[in-house]
Amino acid sequence: MTGKKFTGQASALFVVLLIIGGIFSYYAYQISPYPAGKASFERFESCSSLASAFREAKENIQSYYMLRGDQILGGVAPMAAEAGAKAPDYSTTNIQVAGVDEADIVKTDGEYIYTLTASGYRTGNSRLIIAKAYPSEESEILSETDLGKFHPQEMFVHDNYVLIFGSTSEEVPVMEEFPPTPPGMAREQMIYPYYMQLASIQIWEVSDRSNPELVRSVDFEGNYLSSRKIGSHVYFVINSVPNYQILMETTFEGEDILPLYRDLKEEDVGKDISFSKTCGCADVRYFEPINPERFVTIASIQIDDPEAEINKEVVVGSGQNIYASLENLYVAEMNYPFWFGFRGGEIPQEKTIVHKFSLDNGEVSHLGQMEAPGRILNQFSMDEYDNHFRIATTAGRLTRTGGSTSNNVYVFDEDFDMTGKIEDIAPGESIYSARFMGERGYLVTFKKVDPFFVIDLSDHSNPRILGKLKIPGYSDYLHPYDENHIIGIGKETIEAEESQGDFAWYQGVKMAIFDVTDVGDPKELHKVVIGDRGTDSYVLHDHKAFLFDREKNLLVIPILLAELTEEQKEQEPRWGPPSGEYVFQGAYVYDITLENGFDLRGRITHYEDDQTFLKSGYYYFGDQYSVKRSLYIDDILYTISGKKIKLNSLADLSEIRELVFGVES
Repeated sequence: MTGKKFTGQASALFVVLLIIGGIFSYYAYQISPYPAGKASFERFESCSSLASAFREAKENIQSYYMLRGDQILGGVAPMAAEAGAKAPDYSTTNIQVAGVDEADIVKTDGEYIYTLTASGYRTGNSRLIIAKAYPSEESEILSETDLGKFHPQEMFVHDNYVLIFGSTSEEVPVMEEFPPTPPGMAREQMIYPYYMQLASIQIWEVSDRSNPELVRSVDFEGNYLSSRKIGSHVYFVINSVPNYQILMETTFEGEDILPLYRDLKEEDVGKDISFSKTCGCADVRYFEPINPERFVTIASIQIDDPEAEINKEVVVGSGQNIYASLENLYVAEMNYPFWFGFRGGEIPQEKTIVHKFSLDNGEVSHLGQMEAPGRILNQFSMDEYDNHFRIATTAGRLTRTGGSTSNNVYVFDEDFDMTGKIEDIAPGESIYSARFMGERGYLVTFKKVDPFFVIDLSDHSNPRILGKLKIPGYSDYLHPYDENHIIGIGKETIEAEESQGDFAWYQGVKMAIFDVTDVGDPKELHKVVIGDRGTDSYVLHDHKAFLFDREKNLLVIPILLAELTEEQKEQEPRWGPPSGEYVFQGAYVYDITLENGFDLRGRITHYEDDQTFLKSGYYYFGDQYSVKRSLYIDDILYTISGKKIKLNSLADLSEIRELVFGVES
């Protein structure tokens, strides 16, 4: 296949480079610093100028040891799409911005439920499951579509179309003449395995839910980062790294390092079609000074028109997190200064570079970039409001004798100028969660206790802290209950003894309601702690696992419950509190009100017995029966795992029926 040999080695170094990248990428991810303030935005004049830029950059060979650094680093609604937007009465994916949908492993349109199951990478058995969900008496599994060796990650549903993002790989030949290896690295290590990594998109037409039809398949060389859907247009971001072997050669052409892609429309699906260049050399954008190590592609595809062209914008750079409003997409790129061989003093500070793209009915246009000191936590660290961009960062300043951190909030205008800032918030701590809501921002930092900060952002030139609350524990995720109350979900903690060090031990999962009616004196109105040390929830790592509806007084989260045995409770711990044993996994269903806080209605599990937990020992990583998502349609609660969809009455949680799917693992 044309182009395979040309690009295929991009993943050939994966094993060794993953190890090396994991060690160094965090501190040396980017080599060349971006300029402060505004920068000149240009296009390469020719393939020769593109090649020259990358050829000069290869002198810093350590940067290419981090070939897959973005994989390691990366790749979290005002009211979360109104905290579960209803049309007419069903929940949707918990999102950050109303009207901007986010891909997930489970979707519903109020009548059907769509879910993805994934088995071993490159081994097949991944499936798209479509179930008739409502009315409940008609519920059944309609189809289980085998996705082959396509490894699905998440999807969108729009009318009669399902768009799935995932990854595939292609075996490629090894270069006959391999360039010299860096000192200390074996040739055999560098050329194994022989696969090209592809970020892949599949569009399925599902007007007949019992017989989905693949109508489009698109492959991009690189790794899928994230996506958003506005109307019928899906915007997505791909990171790609030029072929290492080509870069190590003495000479190469600019077109040799361009990322590849392949677009198979309905008549071509299943055919052996060659790859093409994602763009021409003169279409690649960059900032002065050039930092040529990798490419980031921002593209859009129309989900309900399989024949529509894909709009693409390719920029020299990369992305680790994205945020999108209805009109703009922001791609955040971490910039860690090169520090090998650094001698004494303060190490240069890391920065976050944010690229801004306009979104207009499927068209994507790069507008410019901003720079903020420090690093962001996740997508909730960014926000757009009143034509201004707000970002919360944690900055770490490392020296040979120790280190410290501080936290900051920066505000930028439409011209990419910084108009206001607050710096040095909670020195020595790090941001654990952030949420922007209109003219306010909320930060949770943590080291031993949880300072909950309320920030006034009404004056873009003068953001200021209105109040703070210090309490045990921390929140990993903040969600608006209403304009004056915030739900926080994280971990309870207890401070370590003085002889143990300056830190805290995490305990069970903590949920709290914060009252910010008096912004100068925020209060913890209610709290509940679930389980003992070791208890966990998908919500702590993925906000899409969170189901909340204020009108229904409903809150549902998946919980992996760990409890201490009676023997553990009686023992004096030798070093810190012990972790409990796993005794339950499933959905915890709560009534939630400002008057009474969290009232547990009941629990729903997909396990038939406790054998899985008895066999798991200390470590438990979940399996196909772990409940990962929940949703409601009318008065029915649906919980979804990799094996089942279970239907329970919202009134009393009585089980209505369960739908079983999937193959044996």
